Amino acid sequence: MHFVDPSREVLAETLLAAGPDAATLCAGWRTRELAAHLYLRERNASVGLGLLVRSFARASESATRKLAAKSATPAAYAALVEQFRAGPPALSPMRIKAVDESSNLTEYFVHTEDVRRATDRWAPRALDEAYSQALWDELVKRAAILYRGVDLGIVLVQPSGPRHVAKRAPVSVAIVGEPGELLMHAHGRTDHALVTFEGQPDAVALLQSAEVGP
Repeated sequence: MHFVDPSREVLAETLLAAGPDAATLCAGWRTRELAAHLYLRERNASVGLGLLVRSFARASESATRKLAAKSATPAAYAALVEQFRAGPPALSPMRIKAVDESSNLTEYFVHTEDVRRATDRWAPRALDEAYSQALWDELVKRAAILYRGVDLGIVLVQPSGPRHVAKRAPVSVAIVGEPGELLMHAHGRTDHALVTFEGQPDAVALLQSAEVGP
């Protein structure tokens, strides 16, 4: 099943409901910066490269800030979100379903939660089993990279039993949670992920102080 299109819809609706000046879990970004980022990454090559190549990061951030500033009013912000909802332009590689799935499935889930969880009161969504499995599959592909900055072995464990060794080391910590929660932790939202840890106390403390994420 292809989950990106409905995930895009949910993210767009979440952004619209929050308005242009709501907090997010993305450091320094309100919802309008996040909406600008989502729009530009499908249309502006420097923004896409800024996510991967450090030398392009300044240009990426500048373009995002400029578009966000133009989208400060409710009407302009709503128009920006609707443009994002409409999908990538005709010649974008993200029109290819395999590229779209690889690039956006995790992106849209995490950013939806970045808005939802930036408030004092939030609750995890009840996810479709197939969607949850798709998130797990994407996490397994990327886990070694996401935990590369942690000087520990990392084992990702679902409460229902499936597990994945993300990184091997003499001392390991198991991170236990549903796929969506594990995904949030792996993407650096460590204070907003509903996970538990199994391991030696000093190892768990090291994990909790480590840099995690892309």
